[in-house]
Amino acid sequence: MRIEGHLPHGRATKGGSLPYNSSNGNGAKAPGITIDFPDASVHSVPGWKSALDITCILLALPIWLPLMILLMMVTRLASPGPIFYRQKRVGLGGRHFSIWKFRTMKVSAETQTHEHYFQELMRVDRPMTKLDTYGDPRLAPFGRFLRASGLDELPQIFNVLCGEMSLVGPRPCTPNEFAHYEPRQRERVNALPGLTGYWQVNGKNKTTFNEMIVMDLFYLKNLSILLDLKILFKTCTVIAGQLVESRLSAQPNRQDSTLYTPAPILQTFVESARKSPRSPSTILQGLAESARKV
Repeated sequence: MRIEGHLPHGRATKGGSLPYNSSNGNGAKAPGITIDFPDASVHSVPGWKSALDITCILLALPIWLPLMILLMMVTRLASPGPIFYRQKRVGLGGRHFSIWKFRTMKVSAETQTHEHYFQELMRVDRPMTKLDTYGDPRLAPFGRFLRASGLDELPQIFNVLCGEMSLVGPRPCTPNEFAHYEPRQRERVNALPGLTGYWQVNGKNKTTFNEMIVMDLFYLKNLSILLDLKILFKTCTVIAGQLVESRLSAQPNRQDSTLYTPAPILQTFVESARKSPRSPSTILQGLAESARKV
């Protein structure tokens, strides 16, 4: 299996700052990386899976289509720039495809921080808390709501219709992330990536990277129409809980207000990642110490 990716450099498209065009966001080509992996055994997609996806999409058409149109209008009015953005991801069997999302960041926002942050989470195996939790000044208006609710991923319905994704499956990873996978971890691409999945409804950002891998492999081994239906029904409950949790974190109570300074903490991480030669782990430790001293 031959995997091609791009090393994070300068401004990137992660988070929706600009449409994906294989450049670093400033028009310059990013340094390329090509890694050869042993071919993994690709599982065939069950026939019932595409039938279930199409059936659910058609039944929910009166809900998701007006909602998508509304979110398109809100995104356009709230922040100048493109409504959607594309990003290359790794799909079934390691093949690359482009996902679609609603743009949630301001145009030309600095995004290299996310690459450093996620690579560190993979290395130290700590809960994959989003940087948004700290309060992200790079987010466009309504960006936090879209991410917390998962509605920023609604346009991926068209990826499902094109057969590149399924409604239920592992989270599609980026080529750079996949390049750091161990052989056993690469087995998660033996299924179509999904809008939601077993990991997404069983902890998601409260779990570690390795726990996500274990859940994805469990899903692959127990793939069934009944399991997909259970995950789909549970997704609605999980989204509601994420919205409540996001609202509470955005409005801390008075006792915690003196301890909660999200924007400065994130800004410290951004500046450190951009200027400091220290490793991401050292930067994260510095952030933790800063949070305790505030």
